[in-house]
Amino acid sequence: MSEPLLTLENITKNYGAIEALKGISFSIAKGEVVALLGDNGAGKSTLVKIIAGGLEPTSGRMLFEGREFLARTPAEAKAAGIETVYQDLSLCTNVDVVANFFMGREIARNVLGVPVLDERAMEAVVAAALANAGTRIPSLRTKAEHLSGGQRQAIELNRFVHWGGKLVLLDEPFAALGVEQTRRGLEMIRQVASQGIGVIIITHIMQQAFQVADRIVVIRQGIVAGDVARSNTSPDAVIDMITGETPAGAGPGG
Repeated sequence: MSEPLLTLENITKNYGAIEALKGISFSIAKGEVVALLGDNGAGKSTLVKIIAGGLEPTSGRMLFEGREFLARTPAEAKAAGIETVYQDLSLCTNVDVVANFFMGREIARNVLGVPVLDERAMEAVVAAALANAGTRIPSLRTKAEHLSGGQRQAIELNRFVHWGGKLVLLDEPFAALGVEQTRRGLEMIRQVASQGIGVIIITHIMQQAFQVADRIVVIRQGIVAGDVARSNTSPDAVIDMITGETPAGAGPGG
């Protein structure tokens, strides 16, 4: 792997006397897919929120592209190229695919001194971006509310890639999708990673982690219980890390 895209060093998060994270350290390289696994309450979502600017850590530091970095808001994280895709997504359901893709970045042309949206230009950009990713949408003028969950997810990921995203955080992205939509989603994750984008995916489905991840990081009770290359472990070994059968921190580095 290349030099790390994101490095976490001893990240902690306290809520009063409660230690949600007790010193999380791991890294992810450009083009790498890391599956973040752990039982409910292990600290996975807290960690993702810290990376994405939704929470500030109590202590520790992050390095992004080799420089110390801390996003204090989700907007700061997005500006740096870090995006979070949740299972409920962030598309505006009452507007079409093109409008969602260009939200806040609309192309306008000047008509008699008045800025007018250049719908044709925007539609051409979206059509090309989706075609390059192998994403098929019947009509780009379909409102998001009429698309399937898999199609919405594809639009969000394609939008992220097109606008220069560097690290995407996927929080249970396939929880509400069917088998075929999940298969396509996993293929798209690999495609996104092939473009040099780092991917961290939280999933509770072991099979998905082993299908798509290069590395598996297990968090248990706020610490890293394992950090292993997917090719060097097994579902049973990962379950042992999650449940505590393997001593915390015993997993080999990936």
